[in-house]
Amino acid sequence: MANHITRDPIYDTVDRDDFDAMVEVERYGRRGDAFDEIISATVDHFWDPNDPVYIDFQQPFDMTEELIMPRDFSVELNSAIVDKLDEGQQIALGNEVTRFSISQILHGEQGAMSLSASLCQVLLDPGPQEYAANQTREEARHVNAFSQYIGARWGTPMPVGSTLQNLMNEIILAPEVYKKLIGMQMLIEGFAMGAFATIHSKTQDPLLRRTVQLVMTDESFHHRFGRIWAKLTVPKLSEEEHERVENWAAECFENLLMNLINAEQKRAIYPKFGLDPDWVSGAIRESFTDDIRRQAMRRSTNAFRVLVKTLLHAGIITERTSHRYAGWVDVAELAKEGEIALGEDVANEAMLELRDINRKRKKIGATAELLPVH
Repeated sequence: MANHITRDPIYDTVDRDDFDAMVEVERYGRRGDAFDEIISATVDHFWDPNDPVYIDFQQPFDMTEELIMPRDFSVELNSAIVDKLDEGQQIALGNEVTRFSISQILHGEQGAMSLSASLCQVLLDPGPQEYAANQTREEARHVNAFSQYIGARWGTPMPVGSTLQNLMNEIILAPEVYKKLIGMQMLIEGFAMGAFATIHSKTQDPLLRRTVQLVMTDESFHHRFGRIWAKLTVPKLSEEEHERVENWAAECFENLLMNLINAEQKRAIYPKFGLDPDWVSGAIRESFTDDIRRQAMRRSTNAFRVLVKTLLHAGIITERTSHRYAGWVDVAELAKEGEIALGEDVANEAMLELRDINRKRKKIGATAELLPVH
């Protein structure tokens, strides 16, 4: 049986097979307006991955000579592994590691699309249901964009890692809306915003920078959907409910931190370079210690740091569970920082550009309609 936690009517749900509830006459008039601003803003950040006016996937990049992401992005290139590879092999390995990471982002976008569609089936209020439908459309173009990017650079993506796949299966199939919203809108989206900010600031491939920039214009709104849920729901939770939510979020965080991008998830890469996966795992453990992991998490763009900050400001981390995060980040320091999501400055800059592009295209379209037909 589903153990729902619903504390605001805009998040009321029905069983996903109960379509009769969706066509009750009275339901159409009970539309909450909490998401109207986000829904209305959709037109401001429209972009089309298939239109080179927005992004041109034909841009070249020589992956035999240059790393897509710098060396500090790959733990493999900061370990004893480099002693076994020449310069060309090191570049190839670094780019394969990036291929794995971008592939996981692609799979995560597919998960977000499927989850948003599943929300459309269960949300009873037409307002949040319309928002979920909008997000489904936007996640679909992210799947398209990252598919095209990977196609342009490598041809095909790498398989989804078991850690991400298991978490997405749990939250997409969960009947409890709180798991869907915390799991996707806060955990995975929070991690993604940090990852996108890092990629945008560090990548040496202009096409990848442009791809994540456009995606961030959408994701900043998706992240906001989860924050609204937290603002309306978390303060109203009972002690038992709050503890349940906190513990589940902490378990998800620990699982992602230790397993999302570890060597075990990337075993298929190493034999291509004559490397034994078990030896690689040992070499990485030796060089990428917990102390180095903690140092990395002090950077403002670190994806796991952004994830913790998201949960903390949502009230999902309290004294009861803060010790589970304190070993990795300074929770007190994060609490003093503002709530503005990392990467919103990048997203806002891109939105100004998109408004200009869309305004010009609208004028061109209107002019074309007035031209005589010969």
